[in-house]
Amino acid sequence: MAEAAVKQFPFQWEGTDNKGNRVKGKSVAVSEAAVRSELRRQGLVPVRIRKQSALFQSRGKVTPADIAIFSRQLATMMSSGIPLVQAFEIIGAGHDNPAMRKLVLAIKQDVESGTALANALAKHPLHFDDLYVHLTAAGEQAGALETLLDKIATYKEKTEAIKKKIKKALFYPAAVLVVAMIVTAILLIFVIPQFESLFQGFGADLPAFTRMVVDLSAFVRDKGWLLVILAGGVVFGFLWLKKRSRAFREILDRMALKFPIIGPILQKAAIARYARTLATTFAAGVPLVEALESVAGATGNIVYENGVMRIRDEVATGQRLQRAMENTDLFPNMVNQMIAVGEEAGSLDDMASKVADFYEEEVDNAVDSMSSLLEPLIMAILGVLVGGLVIAMYLPIFKMGSVI
Repeated sequence: MAEAAVKQFPFQWEGTDNKGNRVKGKSVAVSEAAVRSELRRQGLVPVRIRKQSALFQSRGKVTPADIAIFSRQLATMMSSGIPLVQAFEIIGAGHDNPAMRKLVLAIKQDVESGTALANALAKHPLHFDDLYVHLTAAGEQAGALETLLDKIATYKEKTEAIKKKIKKALFYPAAVLVVAMIVTAILLIFVIPQFESLFQGFGADLPAFTRMVVDLSAFVRDKGWLLVILAGGVVFGFLWLKKRSRAFREILDRMALKFPIIGPILQKAAIARYARTLATTFAAGVPLVEALESVAGATGNIVYENGVMRIRDEVATGQRLQRAMENTDLFPNMVNQMIAVGEEAGSLDDMASKVADFYEEEVDNAVDSMSSLLEPLIMAILGVLVGGLVIAMYLPIFKMGSVI
């Protein structure tokens, strides 16, 4: 009943300010009367208020970037002294994404009813993982929620920045290769048959390369649907196995780490996530063994996840973190030595943060270098594909010209 009483809806409104200027905006409130009252409190004269229809309202989707922005907004408002419930109200009302607005207002309702923030966040595991919830709980228990929220916001921003860098590096070559495949298919299905009918009037044998391309064109036109079904089946099977089979994902992650060019970038990104998560959790006062459980899931690579779980088991038996890291053979000597210095000096969180900063910069530089290296390589591949087809079509014409 309490939830029904505070259910809020999005409204669009238009009004005039004290100078007669026309203004418009959006608000989230329980009723049109509440919106009208709020506008008058702000010194605005409402002219038209319209409730947004759920039929035409975009549902949207909550992304990790939305959670990172939400974390920073909440941390900033808390450090400015704004009460938690009011901060949620401001964030929710100002969000354009309906799904994110719904999520924020649901958390606000739970907090208003007396639920601890960590418990309210734990009700939405798709958006707030165990690490996020545990750090929030640690902040509430220590009475330093705004400090921990700031650390969470920094952590989310850094991890999202790494993800964006890697996606950016992979998007361009993937897009170019897709375009190359589409162009090649168009040439094989529509253009080459026109040349084939022309060649039939020559009454001469076609060059081997041209014959091969013509046969390939005929195969694509006759059996192309089989190729499409086969490709679709392979993609579906790949995605299904990746989602359902941890062993398959481990094989993929292990292969990716050994892949030329992209492998070292993924390794550096995993180390950066490991160090950033370790620094954040340890600074929050989370015990090392418990922190390593959260760190394992945050590395983004099953090979490193398994390695961190082995580290946790060794640390739980009394082994030093640096020695346990060396035993996995997953971390460069520099990382191991910096962690050793941090353990000796009692500043593990500072040293882990420095490792994270270093490897995040390394990822940035590696992605930029890879982009500059891949661009000419991909253009060369595209040139060979399309240029090869064009040359194959013109070889018979050149042959006729030499005979004449």
